[in-house]
Amino acid sequence: MNYRDRLKNVREDKDMTQAEIGKLLNKSQQGYNHIEAGRAELKIDDLIKLCRFYNLSADYMIGLTNTPKSYK
Repeated sequence: MNYRDRLKNVREDKDMTQAEIGKLLNKSQQGYNHIEAGRAELKIDDLIKLCRFYNLSADYMIGLTNTPKSYK
């Protein structure tokens, strides 16, 4: 699974909208949509925020493992 699909799946599993996650990352809904759609890259600082917010490891969030682990 690529990281864009993982971002979308995790967001949807938490019943969050793109606008809500965009706000968390100081982006518009459209700005976050561009990340999920592959028109923009996810910045490392934003990845860290998402790991903390979802309490998931970066390895899981970027698709290096399929085993969800808590953020440490």
